[in-house]
Amino acid sequence: MTWPDTTLARARDIIARYPEPRSAVMPLLYVAMRHDGRLTDEGMRQVAALTGMTAVQVESVASFYSMYKRHVGSHVVSVCTSISCHLLGGRDVLAAVSDATGVPAGETSADGSVTIESVECIGACGGAPAVQVDYELIEGVTPDKGAELCRWLMTAHPEVVHGDDLQTRFGGRRSFPAGPPDPVGAMGPYPAFGPLGTTGGEA
Repeated sequence: MTWPDTTLARARDIIARYPEPRSAVMPLLYVAMRHDGRLTDEGMRQVAALTGMTAVQVESVASFYSMYKRHVGSHVVSVCTSISCHLLGGRDVLAAVSDATGVPAGETSADGSVTIESVECIGACGGAPAVQVDYELIEGVTPDKGAELCRWLMTAHPEVVHGDDLQTRFGGRRSFPAGPPDPVGAMGPYPAFGPLGTTGGEA
């Protein structure tokens, strides 16, 4: 076991929530990403040891789902180009994001600060075009605001990104009125889940 005691304790707490240890493989892959900043062979071996699976079985899960990333920057910018976003300028937002960063979709900036990706529907059709930063949603993003967002990520290097803050700074029309403020944000290129230790503090 190579994870520190605090990470192992978190992993074992997650496993205890499931009837079988192998059922915890997906959340444990996020724990592995949090530990290493990306998904590594060592991280997958650690998950295998904790769940009683083989490393190949763990890798087969990780390679099937796009959110488990072996090569990723400090932040992942996901631009929706599915039908609603496409019709409302999602491709233009993606082009602006790539131009601002010099990074084509599917690649990572040379300094490792951002990974840019084109994604299918992220469930925000009413607020199209939609973008996510570390799976924190921003609705009504224009090409100019998308470019501004990426320049900010590459220069400010925020340790935590908050969806509400991102929406205020870089978003536009929302699909629904804003709800209560979300006090936590994402700490890296993985979703913000408290039990997984992937959330930051208040904005």
